[in-house]
Amino acid sequence: MRKIAFRQALREAMQEEMRKDPRIYLMGEEVAEYNGAYKVSQGMLEEFGAKRIIDTPIAELGFAGIAVGSAMNGCRPIVEFMTWNFAVLAFDQIVNTSAKIRAMSAGQFVNPIVFRGPSGSAGQLGAQHSQAFESWMANVPGLKVISPSNPYDAKGLLKSAIVDDDPVCFMESEMMYGDMGEVPEEEYYIPIGKANVVKEGTDVTLISYNKMMKVANAAAEELAKENISAEVIDLRTIRPLDMETIINSIKKTNRVVIVEESWPFGAVCTEIAYRIQKDAFDYMDAPVRRVNGADSSMHYAPNLVDAYLPNAAKVVKVVKEVMYKTN
Repeated sequence: MRKIAFRQALREAMQEEMRKDPRIYLMGEEVAEYNGAYKVSQGMLEEFGAKRIIDTPIAELGFAGIAVGSAMNGCRPIVEFMTWNFAVLAFDQIVNTSAKIRAMSAGQFVNPIVFRGPSGSAGQLGAQHSQAFESWMANVPGLKVISPSNPYDAKGLLKSAIVDDDPVCFMESEMMYGDMGEVPEEEYYIPIGKANVVKEGTDVTLISYNKMMKVANAAAEELAKENISAEVIDLRTIRPLDMETIINSIKKTNRVVIVEESWPFGAVCTEIAYRIQKDAFDYMDAPVRRVNGADSSMHYAPNLVDAYLPNAAKVVKVVKEVMYKTN
């Protein structure tokens, strides 16, 4: 199977759907003339023209509002944010209009729109450009939240998001756009709301998503050297959350460690831990543990970036605690 970059997988997803449906268009800062800040939309202006690949001013609230209104009137926009850190400015349109219009209109309006771009840290970018917002968006009824970890999932899930009739927050990573992965040439879709068991195991379940999957997989490799068998689950979709796959794994391993980049208070792992204790408590031999980013802003200094983020060593340490300390 061919290997392509993460950015190319996203581009192909958009191109394939845009060729089929003239109502789909892409808008955002530098998506057209500059081929995208991360070159995700490279070549799309030439193929689809300036009416469907639209450069915008630096005005997230404004162009998000245009997209939401057009979606209410029959279009199917894809909105690229240069980063979800900048999308904070557009939260009024995403949270107060796009997420709620189906309910507020008693189903008379749907809002088939994809808000996409990178979330989380990307090296030394400082406190205002390093925030992971998956848990924020997943807290809002009416939004679906997707956060893929590899090119195959990125393409299949983005295609599903584009054809979905609800607003979808598609949250990527600046650090993964160049990642290579196997992606078939034939068309495919990945269902929204279905997690993936990346590696089967018997001793502990590691749960993660987005670029923290690299940390979870690295930790699983280290644990295997010490004869600890870790099952690794890639959530892929944050909302709706696939608890069936998680609970089936817990029935085998009886232990869970969740790896997540975002701040610990009110994080995705918090909701998962609650649902585990509610629906799978009797299968647990140790408390649910989590490895998050630090409960602070991320600073610029590289040693503080390293201290802030989860890594394989931190995960291995916590796994050993749940393996050998059950109280």
